[in-house]
Amino acid sequence: MANQVRVRFAPSPTGPLHIGGVRTALFNYLFAKQNNGVFYVRIEDTDQNRFVPGAEQYIMEALQWLGISADETIGKNEKFGPYRQSERRELYKKYAQELIDNNWAYYAFDTAQELDALRSEAEQNGSTFIYNHSVREKLNTSLMLEPSVVEQKILNGEPYVIRFKTPVGETLILNDLIRGEVKFETSLLDDKVLYKSDGMPTYHLANIVDDHLMETSHVIRGEEWLPSLPLHVLLYRAFDWEAPEFAHLPLILKPIGNGKLSKRDGDKLGFPVFPLDWKDPVTNELSSGYREKGYFPEAVVNFLALLGWNDGTEQEIFSLEELVDKFDLSRVHKAGAKFDPEKNKWFNQHYLKQNSTEFLAKDFQVILDEKGIKISQDIIKEIVELIKDRATFVSDFYELSQFFFEDPVEYDPKSLKNWKEDTPKILTDVAQVINDVEDFTASNIESSLKTWITQKEIGMGKVMQPLRVCMVGALNGPDLFAIIEILGKERTLKRIQNAIEHIK
Repeated sequence: MANQVRVRFAPSPTGPLHIGGVRTALFNYLFAKQNNGVFYVRIEDTDQNRFVPGAEQYIMEALQWLGISADETIGKNEKFGPYRQSERRELYKKYAQELIDNNWAYYAFDTAQELDALRSEAEQNGSTFIYNHSVREKLNTSLMLEPSVVEQKILNGEPYVIRFKTPVGETLILNDLIRGEVKFETSLLDDKVLYKSDGMPTYHLANIVDDHLMETSHVIRGEEWLPSLPLHVLLYRAFDWEAPEFAHLPLILKPIGNGKLSKRDGDKLGFPVFPLDWKDPVTNELSSGYREKGYFPEAVVNFLALLGWNDGTEQEIFSLEELVDKFDLSRVHKAGAKFDPEKNKWFNQHYLKQNSTEFLAKDFQVILDEKGIKISQDIIKEIVELIKDRATFVSDFYELSQFFFEDPVEYDPKSLKNWKEDTPKILTDVAQVINDVEDFTASNIESSLKTWITQKEIGMGKVMQPLRVCMVGALNGPDLFAIIEILGKERTLKRIQNAIEHIK
C-alpha cells in the first residue's frame, strides 16, 4: 500500500448524483486534504445496462460546483489512467484468470433458467437458495467438470461467469475506522460473480483491482457497502495484496419516519436530493437540484459535513478550509443522520448574509432583467442591503422588494387599523413636509417628519403606519425612510395621493 494517503470517489454513471454520494465525495476530499493526500475520481461504468447518458458529466459538474474537484480524474493528472473502468476492461480478465489459476475462483456455466428453478425449489421448501460452498461442487461448474470439458465449453462460446471461491468455516475479524471491530462468518457468504463471459468484470473485481493499481490507501464509502467488506478483504488476500483501510459512513435518513433518504422524500416535502437539476434523458422528468434552487455551494458543503460528523464542539458554521483542518474520521458517527431541510435553509440564510451586497446585487439583477425591470446597479445594491437579512435565497429578493418596482394597487385590510377619518388630511400635510425636503436622504426625511410630528403633537403611529401603507401596501418592509429615499420624491408623493384616493 502507498505511503501517501490516496482516496477515491468512484460513482457509477447510472443517473444523477444523490446527496448521499456527494457527502461520500466530500468526506473523501476532506480526509485527503487533511492528510496532504490525493483525492481522485474514478467512473465505475462496467454495468453498461444501467449506463445513463450525461450522468458522468453531471457528476463532474456537481463536484466542481461544490469546490471539491478531484486531483486526478478523466483528463486530469491521469497518473494511473484510464479513470473510466470501461476503458480498463482488458485488465480485469488477466486478474480473473489469476484467481482461477490459484484456486480462488471457478467457472460456472449455470443458465439463468437453471438458477431460477433452484430458487423456486428452495422457496417451495421454505428456504433461500444461496450459491455457495454447499452447492458449488454439485452444479455446472469447473469444480466438478473435467478441465478438458471446461475448456471445450469456453471454446464453444458457452456463456459463463467466474465466481469467487469463498473459504469455508472462517471467522473474519476486520477493523472499520468508524465502526471498530466487525465480524463475518465466511460460511454464510455466497460465491459472488466476479467476471462475465461478455468480457466485463462485476463491481467487486474491478473495484479491488483498480483500488490496488491506483494505490488507494483508504476506502471511505457508504454503509450499504459494509456487507461487501468480507469479500473485498478476501480478494486482497487471494491476490496477496495489502488491503487498504476501510471506513463505512452512516446512512442519511429521511426527515420524517425511518429509512434512507430518497428522491421521493424530496418530492413529497419539497426539497432537492440532488446537487444540480437533472432531466431524465428517457422520461424527460426534471428533478430539482440545490444549485438551481438557489443554495450556495458553501451552504451545501457545510450542512452535508454535519450529517454524521461533528468536531466535538457546538460550532455549526465551517468554511471548507476549516472542515479540512478539523475533519477526523474517528468523529464520524456510526448511527444514521437525519436529514433536516429546514436546517439546510438556515445554513443558506447564513451564507447569504455573509455574501457581499455587490455579489448578491448581480444575482438579483438577473431576476430583474428577466422581469424587464430596468434600474441602476447602485439602486439595486441599496435595495439588497435593506432586504438581505430577511431572505433565505436570492430568489426571495423580488417578493421582499416588489413595492420598489410596482406602485401598490391593493392595500392589506389588516394594515388599515390606524387609517381614521383624519388620516387623509394628515397625509396631505405629510406630503407637503416631504415635498419641502431639499437634500432627499433618509436621515433628512426622518428628521423633518419627526420634527413636524412633535410640533403637531400627533401620535407617531397615526402618521408612520398609514405612510408605510401608502409606500408598501401593507405594514411590512425595511426602514420606511430608506424606502422613501430610494423611491424618490416624485414617486413618494404620487403613492401618498393614490392611497388617499383609493383607501376608504
